[in-house]
Amino acid sequence: MENNKLNKDPMTVNEARFVSLAPHIRSNDTVRKIMLDVIIALVPAMIASVYFFGSRAVALLAVCIGACVFTELITQKCLKKTVQIADLSAVVTGILIALNMPQSFPLWMAAFGSVFAILIVKECFGGIGFNFMNPALAARLVLMTSWPKQITDYISPELLKQGITTAATVDGMSYATPLQVIASGEISNLPSMGDMFIGNIGGVIGETSAIALLIGFVYLVARKVISWEIPVIYVASTAICLFILGIPMELIPYELLAGGLLLGAIFMATDYTTNPINRKGRIIFALGCGILTAVIRVKASLPEGVSYAICLMNLATPLIDKLTISSAYGEAK
Repeated sequence: MENNKLNKDPMTVNEARFVSLAPHIRSNDTVRKIMLDVIIALVPAMIASVYFFGSRAVALLAVCIGACVFTELITQKCLKKTVQIADLSAVVTGILIALNMPQSFPLWMAAFGSVFAILIVKECFGGIGFNFMNPALAARLVLMTSWPKQITDYISPELLKQGITTAATVDGMSYATPLQVIASGEISNLPSMGDMFIGNIGGVIGETSAIALLIGFVYLVARKVISWEIPVIYVASTAICLFILGIPMELIPYELLAGGLLLGAIFMATDYTTNPINRKGRIIFALGCGILTAVIRVKASLPEGVSYAICLMNLATPLIDKLTISSAYGEAK
């Protein structure tokens, strides 16, 4: 009877070929339920982005979500595949892409990144469950390479209130993100920890509010959508490595709350498809992300390193899985 069910459901057959070794745990979770939980966890960050960056944040979210869903719909129809936009995975990708953009980022560029994420990174490799790296981060890397000036055109909410909508109109370091301030050595210009915690600082629209991201983290862990291991180990290893590399202890909290560390650690490093399948592998993955993030921030010319670190470790995931594969249940040595 079980075989007949598998034969009638091509998707079940496909999933059955790619499972870890026994014993297996049955679950009532579906892709749609998981993605819906991720969307709910992202709601605080979306609310914070609209509160601090205004209608432009709404426009970025709408364009990125719309472009992702439309691209997935058209691609799957053209390839004569089952249309799966109802699983909400494209919506999650669109939200994450938007949250990785500064408020002044041109909408057509954001749409381009969204199309790239779904068409190239996701669908060209077989669709959901087969992408080799997180689609939202891949889109960010392509946009950073193609339009580096526009994607680093950060502005703070305080300057937005004064009617200044682009960093190009501001002199000096008044528009710099905390990571840029630290990199410049002008630490007297750092914002208060209170502003950093609530999000009243410059940066991409989804990374500034630490409290909004942490609320999402607590929700996902409580719902057992993700485990605490990757985010906590990622952030902790970043902090330790930054200290070893010479960052003063008093600046470590700024390094952890600023930039995309929390956003990446909670919502992108935990992507089911692109991180290892077992606990030992996930620990190695998280440690690698933390070390790479710290090294890039301190030794490279970029103040940020989260996107590169996670994508590099995504590429290393097959090797990590191979090295940490568990023995079959009941197998004799």
